[in-house]
Amino acid sequence: GAMAASGQDRRVGGGRGSGAGGGAAWLKSLTLFSCLTFHSSSAFNLPGPKAFGLHSRTLKAVGAAHGRVRCGGRLPRMVQTHVNAGGEKAGVEVGAVDGVWYLEQILTAKVYDVAVETPLHDMPRLSERLEGGNVIMAKREDMQPVFSFKLRGAYNMIANLDPSQLERGVITASAGNHAQGVAMSAKHVGCRAVIAMPTVTPAIKVNSVKRMGAEVVLVGDNFDETKAYALERSERDNMVFIPPFDHPLVIAGQGTIGLEILRQCSKPIDAIFIPVGGGGLIAGVAAYVKRLRPDIKIIGVEPTGADAMYRSLKEGKQVVLDKVDTFADGVAVKTVGTLTFKLAQELVDEVVLVDTDEICVAIKDIFEDTRSITEPSGALAVAGAKKWLTEGAKKGSRVVAITSG
Repeated sequence: GAMAASGQDRRVGGGRGSGAGGGAAWLKSLTLFSCLTFHSSSAFNLPGPKAFGLHSRTLKAVGAAHGRVRCGGRLPRMVQTHVNAGGEKAGVEVGAVDGVWYLEQILTAKVYDVAVETPLHDMPRLSERLEGGNVIMAKREDMQPVFSFKLRGAYNMIANLDPSQLERGVITASAGNHAQGVAMSAKHVGCRAVIAMPTVTPAIKVNSVKRMGAEVVLVGDNFDETKAYALERSERDNMVFIPPFDHPLVIAGQGTIGLEILRQCSKPIDAIFIPVGGGGLIAGVAAYVKRLRPDIKIIGVEPTGADAMYRSLKEGKQVVLDKVDTFADGVAVKTVGTLTFKLAQELVDEVVLVDTDEICVAIKDIFEDTRSITEPSGALAVAGAKKWLTEGAKKGSRVVAITSG
């Protein structure tokens, strides 16, 4: 349903582009400068927006039309946060946004031990059909070893475990991409991995996880039952639970995609479209991009039948869906994460909803430009970008869509 607009569209202008020539050295220098200049033990709004050429005021806007919700927010506020890979945080409220911490973690993430820097491809055929001089680029996370960005977050958390935690092993609950990410990550570091999967999981997915050396336990008729088992067993066997999205180190791992996008594209980017399930990917990308390029819109995309983030942002609290459509099974969750929701409230500009037909057309669009067939959740961002550009009658916009489930 549509909501009346209650504020202006958020476009904080004037930020510097990183460009292809920026390089890691420049970014690390910025991190050091930020740490020395801005870090404090108490929460406060970013004091230096003028250093980036930005307006200093906080813009809050919540409104929706045609399957969208706009959410405004602030630049990352910074509080002193200490996070260990076992999942504990100290000295900060749950869900608080620490801009410096995320920037540092993303810049130093260990994901490239197993993940690859995926290409950013133009989609010339689709861009031409859209007219108006608009350009869509695909960030090809479907080209990861497990065909999904999930490998990044899983490995980043596992790689930060201490030797005693690795000796005890890791456990997670997943029926898809996160399961493979955890299995491959555990194999790389040489630790035991237990993957709990629902009893209805297709054999092809079960076998792909087993091939990576993980122990698979089929339990529960649905994901909630499977997750409950994994959490109970992690306590009983003293194993480390690797959440699919709601942990700072997982979020930071996914945020490396934002780093790559800014480095790979030397031309101005108007918006980045991101598929949303539990929210780990959009939280990570937003935490990085909004820190360096707050002028770039961060736009989430969800199916109409699995719109937990859309509804949560609309209502200003985490919403639990009664039922979820599983056509795009990679994003079929009943509720988003506590931390990812907080980050989305602060940093995400908008969420666009797309229906099954729009997803199917996007799968075809991607195939025509790349000769690759994505899963439905992998085509979400392209579907959302098309809708945003056409319904908004945009002209001359350059947008990036992350293709991954």
